[in-house]
Amino acid sequence: MEKNVLRRILTLTAEGSLSPDEALEQTYVDSVRATLAELTTGITLDPERGTRTGIGEVVFAQGKSEDMLLAAVEGLSLAGPALASRVSAAQGLSLTSRFPEGDYWPQAGLFAVNAPARFANAIPPPWPQSGDILIVSAGASDMPVALEAFGSLAFLNRNAGLVTDVGVAGLHRLTPHIAALRKAKAVIAVAGMEGALPGVLAGLTKAPVIAVPTSTGYGVGADGFAALSTMLCTCVPGVAVVNIDNGFGAAAFAAKISLTG
Repeated sequence: MEKNVLRRILTLTAEGSLSPDEALEQTYVDSVRATLAELTTGITLDPERGTRTGIGEVVFAQGKSEDMLLAAVEGLSLAGPALASRVSAAQGLSLTSRFPEGDYWPQAGLFAVNAPARFANAIPPPWPQSGDILIVSAGASDMPVALEAFGSLAFLNRNAGLVTDVGVAGLHRLTPHIAALRKAKAVIAVAGMEGALPGVLAGLTKAPVIAVPTSTGYGVGADGFAALSTMLCTCVPGVAVVNIDNGFGAAAFAAKISLTG
């Protein structure tokens, strides 16, 4: 159940307009209705997920038909902010046409409706290079995944920074960012090729490091599996690894850390 709906029920109960039994029944009915918000396209939305877990449902655009995607975004936007990830250029055009008030970020593959100001402000560079959550990418080719994480955190209204192109081929490039790394509550390290950056960062900061292997590379890089193996095998403690190219998953994990940190 959305917080605004629950607040309305509690307010009416406090005012005496609803009895406790009536409030209980209304809560049950609204909860079931929200949980089973099935659309004619075959999608069943979960609008109360944010209340349960702290992070609302996000639409995974990849593989969805135009009708399914538009219906899902519209359904979630009726209850509040709505975010779609892995949005292709064609899907971005379709969403922008349907929701002209929305924000489309093609480099990150993200589209948002009713987004907080932090998301809109995150789109144009220069991006902040410090924050409670600091995203660090190894190379320019890793930028789409890093931007997916950065944009997702901006949508979730978290204080995030982004440092780019500071991989192990030139570790001296990290020097200006050491202070920001040590102040961060969580670090997201995005790297392809051999994937060594997360271990390096974990050796420089007390913050937990969330490693994101990317499919950047070729040959034995195996579309990110080499980077994944390196990150899983790191000897540096304090590193957790998400799936290949999963910028949103890393952002969600970091956002939850920020709720409890």
